Formats: sequence, structure tokens, C-alpha cells
Amino acid sequence: MITREIQLASHVTGVPGLEHFTVAEADIDGEVLVRTEQVGLAATYLELMRADCHLPVPAWQPGQRVGVAAIGTVVRSASDALQVGDLVQSMTGWSEYSAGPARSYVKLDRDAFPDPGFHLGQGPTAFYGMADIAEVGVGDVVFVSGAAGGVGSLAGQIAKQLGAARVIGSAGSAAKVDYLVNELGFDAAFDYHDDPAARLKELAPEGISVFFDVVSGAQYDAALQAARPGARFALCGSLSSQLGDAAERFPQPDRTEAERRGVVLSPFSCYHTPEQISAWHKHFRAWLDQGRFVYPQTVVEGAITDVPQAFLALLQGAYRGNVSVRLT
Repeated sequence: MITREIQLASHVTGVPGLEHFTVAEADIDGEVLVRTEQVGLAATYLELMRADCHLPVPAWQPGQRVGVAAIGTVVRSASDALQVGDLVQSMTGWSEYSAGPARSYVKLDRDAFPDPGFHLGQGPTAFYGMADIAEVGVGDVVFVSGAAGGVGSLAGQIAKQLGAARVIGSAGSAAKVDYLVNELGFDAAFDYHDDPAARLKELAPEGISVFFDVVSGAQYDAALQAARPGARFALCGSLSSQLGDAAERFPQPDRTEAERRGVVLSPFSCYHTPEQISAWHKHFRAWLDQGRFVYPQTVVEGAITDVPQAFLALLQGAYRGNVSVRLT
């Protein structure tokens, strides 16, 4: 079968643009054929588009299909494990159809969440970082950078559910700040274009005990100034410097100052085990059922040819929460 897919046209060396993508036709065949219905977007994909990718997985190469998580419906199957009509998740990326062995697809429960797109969220990263890396508990004062994004918007809520006394978030606009406080339940938030150090001193006068960082840069420095002795820093990403060369994209944290303050720095990977994913789903479903959690998401409607533009818009901060494209 012939399907349309999005391929990498060339490696990204600076600011990404539509010229780095191409629409191509591919001949696919396999034990199972799946019609793609929704694909996930994440800022992490940008790193995979670079020749000097510093993630613990191979970079995408020109001519290769891009994208990662996707969900869809089985339309043909030669396997007893999957039936026509089953909802499945895979790592097949940005294509209208995919095909492969049945074992490369995970069967999903259509009724597990209010929308199938919930399966594409970045909850495993947020939960693992907050619960296992930062070990958030009762009484903690938590600061989440990039809190309106896919990971941060979940991480702040998770901290509240784990007993944090106060959760503060940063975002890039007044509208997003309002969203964090009035819709997601953060105790306070501020625009990171303001002075982060001054705002943290105002909002957490006694200091923070946990920092969940997806941004790095000035916000990391501000968190370090606000840290209590023994504070735990879960370092998830560095969005503020994602357009530089390898050294600029992954700046080394100020370990000397952290050690002087007794701060524990814990960088962690976003690659997750089945146990970590299961732990997130268990808590996520319970919190949703109890009405204690909001799933922040933006669903963009469009054709497969619209996915690259949606990805570029995500990088520019156009969306809130977890972002996916529903193919129409």
C-alpha cells in the first residue's frame, strides 16, 4: 500500500523551518495495517532532527520518516493479537497509514480516557520526574519552569496531588499565567519575561524545596537563588537554549553554587520503562475519575501535510499543554 508521510529533508542546524520537511509517498506492508488518526508533538523532536543529536537515541536522517508517538485504528490484520477496529498506539510517526508486526503496536482501551489523544500525553515524564526523581511530598514548595507546556502543565498538578504545600509555575504570557492559576490549580505563576529571581523571592519568600526544570538558563539561575538548603532539582530539559549548537543546547548547570547551597541536582532521561508508564496511568485515571486533575491539551485538526507547521508553532509557544494533530 502507498501512504503519504513526512520525511526529514535535511538536518536542522539553526532555526527549524518548513524547508526541513518534505511530503513523500512510501510503500508499506506488514502483518497489521493501521490508519493513523492522531500524532503527538513534542519539543524534544527538534533534537532528533540535528546531526549532532545529544539524546540517547539515534538522530533522524534525511529521507527518514519523522515523528514518534501515534494512535490509530487497525484496518487490516493477519494476527490473532489485533482485530480490525482495534485502537492501537505505536512509534510510527507522521504518516497517514503504518504497517508492521503486531508486536510493534499496543492495543488501547478506547474508554480509558475521555479522548484517545490522552494516550499521547507526556505524563510519564512528568510523573517520573516529580514522584521518583524530585520525590515531592507533603509540605514541599515547588517551582515548575515552562509550566504551560506538555510536561510542565502536568508536573505542577502532580506535585499538588503528591502533597506539595505550594506550587509555582512560569509561562510566557499573561494568558498562560492565568491559565496555570485559574484552570490548572497552580498556587501562583509569573511571566518568565519578568525578573524570575525577583518573582520567586516574592512568591516563595521562604524559598523552594523542589525545582522541576524544562527550560534551564535564567530560570535555573533564579531557582538556585531561591533554593532552600537540601532542595531537589529535577532537570528535564533546556528549552531556553534549544536553538544553539550542542554545547549551548545543553548548558552545564552551576554545580559549584548548587553544592554550596546543598542542592541536589538530578538530570533525568525521558525514556520510560513499561513500569513507569503503568504507574502514571494508574494515578492519572484515578485523579481524573475523582475530578482532581485537568488534562491540558491542544488538538490541531489537519491533514498530514499540516503536521510540520503545527510542530513549528509548538516550538514558538503557540499552544498550551500536550499537543497533538488529529488527521482529518
